Amino acid sequence: MITHRPYGSGHPYADTQDQRLPVTPLDGQPVELRVRAAASVREIVCQWRVDGRDETELRLTRAGSAQDGAEEGQLDGGHLAAAQARAARAASGSWSVTTPPLAGGHRYSYRFVATTETGAGRTSRWFDVTAASWHDGGGKLTARGADRIVPGSARWLADGDGVLRGRFEIALAPGEHVVGFGERFDSVDQRGRSLDSVVFEQYKAQGAHGRTYLPMPFAIVVGGGRSWGFHVATSRRTWYDVGDTLTVEAEGDELNVTFYEGSPARILDAFLDDVGRPAELPDWVFGLWASGNEWNTQARVMAEMDAHREHDVPVGALVIEAWSDESTFTAFRGAQYEPGEEPHTLADYTFPADGPWPDPKGMVDELHERGIKVLLWQIPLQKTRPHPTHQAAVDARQLVERGYGVREADGRPYRNRGWWFPLALMPDLSSPSVRAWWTAKRRYLVDEVGVDGFKTDGGEHAWGHDLRYADGRRGADGNNLFPVHYARAFGDLLRESGKAPVTFSRAGFAGSQPHGAFWAGDEDSTWEAFRSSIRAGITAGACGIVYWGWDLAGFSGPVPGAELYLRAAGTSVFMPIMQYHSEFNHHRTPRRDRTPWNIAGQSGDERVIPMFRAFAKLRERLVPYLAGEAAKAVRGGAPLMRALFFDHPGDEAAWAYPLQYKLGDALLVVPVTEPDVDQVEAYLPEGEWVDVWTGETHSGGRSLTLAAPLDRPPVLCLAERWPELSPVFRA
Repeated sequence: MITHRPYGSGHPYADTQDQRLPVTPLDGQPVELRVRAAASVREIVCQWRVDGRDETELRLTRAGSAQDGAEEGQLDGGHLAAAQARAARAASGSWSVTTPPLAGGHRYSYRFVATTETGAGRTSRWFDVTAASWHDGGGKLTARGADRIVPGSARWLADGDGVLRGRFEIALAPGEHVVGFGERFDSVDQRGRSLDSVVFEQYKAQGAHGRTYLPMPFAIVVGGGRSWGFHVATSRRTWYDVGDTLTVEAEGDELNVTFYEGSPARILDAFLDDVGRPAELPDWVFGLWASGNEWNTQARVMAEMDAHREHDVPVGALVIEAWSDESTFTAFRGAQYEPGEEPHTLADYTFPADGPWPDPKGMVDELHERGIKVLLWQIPLQKTRPHPTHQAAVDARQLVERGYGVREADGRPYRNRGWWFPLALMPDLSSPSVRAWWTAKRRYLVDEVGVDGFKTDGGEHAWGHDLRYADGRRGADGNNLFPVHYARAFGDLLRESGKAPVTFSRAGFAGSQPHGAFWAGDEDSTWEAFRSSIRAGITAGACGIVYWGWDLAGFSGPVPGAELYLRAAGTSVFMPIMQYHSEFNHHRTPRRDRTPWNIAGQSGDERVIPMFRAFAKLRERLVPYLAGEAAKAVRGGAPLMRALFFDHPGDEAAWAYPLQYKLGDALLVVPVTEPDVDQVEAYLPEGEWVDVWTGETHSGGRSLTLAAPLDRPPVLCLAERWPELSPVFRA
């Protein structure tokens, strides 16, 4: 009848209608107490006590049916809109009251008493809160390496129960640029910005919100002829104000910071020594990846692959998202089998000839004969809505009875608090035994069906500071690591089966670098999303992510126009992973597939297919170069997709061109991210550069205007590498 969660849902950016605001009040600050109550409630009173006595009654007022639009989601449309709207509607029925100011040194207790229209009452349990304040002491700050912490800047936030956070400053010199903090969509250089580091599923418009799936408490500082870096060695949430000095705030009472010196590549190499080094993936990951969320039958998949063959567009990898029963994510939809306690083998399944997937193994075998690798989609959740039946019921029961799930503070299984797959159970993949149990159910897909990898989607569903993990962590220091364990689990499965650990994730944290490939998550088909995704690739690379891509030209909403699609495709040829994908649209027409033939058909532009074909074939010819350059990055070199400062840290002029990047040592990529242009201003760093299309040589250390026809994305090659690479562009 009454619901009050002092910390809310655990959503890092949105308040809920049943929480305390602020969660941790400062000395002298009042708090707003919110509750949700049943429609039959007519009055709610808060009993407010100071130090166990001096009780006061505070009367709550009904908030009505206001929906703040931020209630555990973002109401920005797309395939999650319905789930987000349901969450927003839950804001109705809320009540609130504002307390008197809280004073440090006192403990406040409160509970709620509700009266219904019949006169019946219901009383909540007691809750405690104390006021916090900042102090010079109380915590421990340790620096490793050249200590750049501003002397005397450390401060500690403590309430009546102990230290909550620490804060300190790092000196920055004028003209220094700060790059990193994981994958960032809003800017390459974070100087002058404020941001935080917490894993979060921001559905679209990540750049506008300043949020990311893949944060890291690490950055490289470049400027004034020197470079250095730092890593706040924590898995807890951190905040950064990158102004004249860099102010760092982090949860916890003990903070450890490592400082690195040397070239940007050396700094990154040292960071990877601390958090984990990337693993080299096979050459096939550099082919074109094809995907569509509505390719949900074997016939549809093969029709799309046939279309690739008919149009002579080479494809190297196929990601099948909508393959499973959407309940277990272990069985193909339509398969007939008996539920069981032990993992199934392929022989346990019958695939009806008239079903959606009549012969999965035969399909994979045929795709392999065509030179196409296959990845299957996964989520790290056990759905409970609708109520699980058949094998899903067995899996859910095992997860609960064996204690294999992430737990709430009171020991109950955690149920997903987010808007995607709400109330689903979450396997505790911090545990080796749970990782083994979870992946054993999928082993037949690798060993017998023959799939080559997994799209490890999701990973951002752990909300709540007080969750409990098997490795001894709580939510505050365990939630950011969940996607690391998730990709690791599937990578280990693939390795154990003798295959390369090719996972394709969007979420991660420091420590994700050894675990497969990544993509930039969900975005609309807009020019701004194009620019945001390039920034994401550059910044992810600066933090040690070698294998990275995006849904070229976006995956959500109406299909992109021909120009945006081809500009995005031409740029994606020169990114670590080149892939297209499209969102589920309930099979409505016109289709929203991002295949070149669908774009051509809807745009009426006859250039789309031949240009895309040429791009895909160029990509095939680039594979040896990409594989060689990736191997160098894995061994400790500069990242495969990298900002110009890695090779030219002293070139201040290059910062005026933040979307330009190097692909390996030899290629300079100049993306065209505005419509209706046929030339672009570029900056060439020091050296001699060859236009890969014309063969013309340009001297570096200056800006110039390059021709940018739609079929020839501006790319230049270091002159000394041109004899080696010229055949790639001359074929």
